[in-house]
Amino acid sequence: MKINCLIVDDEPIARKILQEYIEEFDWLQLVGQAESPLNAINLMAQHSVDLLFLDIEMPQMSGFALLKKLIYPPAVIITTAYPNYAVEGFELDVLDYLLKPISIDRFLKSALKAKALYAQKNKTPSPTIDYFFVKCDGNIERIELRDLLYVKALENYIIIQTTQRKYITYLTMKGLEEYLPTEQFVKIHKSYLVPIAKIDRIEGNEVHIGIEKLPLSRTLRTDVLQRIDEKLVKR
Repeated sequence: MKINCLIVDDEPIARKILQEYIEEFDWLQLVGQAESPLNAINLMAQHSVDLLFLDIEMPQMSGFALLKKLIYPPAVIITTAYPNYAVEGFELDVLDYLLKPISIDRFLKSALKAKALYAQKNKTPSPTIDYFFVKCDGNIERIELRDLLYVKALENYIIIQTTQRKYITYLTMKGLEEYLPTEQFVKIHKSYLVPIAKIDRIEGNEVHIGIEKLPLSRTLRTDVLQRIDEKLVKR
């Protein structure tokens, strides 16, 4: 999955910073940079753009004026030094509003929103899967998805822990992960895959499932919390 990005900003330094941030993440792809909205219109005619990083105050035409001209605008993240445009931005359904100077952490949080939106729009419905079979100790065992607590990867095999027992089978984590419905499972560590519905608590760098305390890696933490946020009851 690659999200095609276009930067629209009249400041070369601002464009350079956003370019460097985009290049940090392999799921973002920069297809062009425009120093003006008019230039952006030409680039959007040449490239498929999924995500627009858009400045507001620019010569000839403002970022909002450009946005209002687009019949089918892509997802838009505002990048500006001025906080007073936020209300108008969200009235135009922008995805996020970033104030300059933009930190890499704030950029990532915003880009992950775009990633989730892109995945939702392009999601292929997973076939309904209630169970699967694995080879274990010379037998073929049936595992019900509703009983699965977590999967742990070791060197050349995986451990599948269910509510009833533990299964050890010579599979790869990647092979099982590709088979399971993606909307129901999340990777919390390079060696652990868990069903979202079985997570009881996230405490610090641990995920609690029943009596088990599983490691939550720093690199996957943001993705995990974003998946949890989809089910989070808010004010």
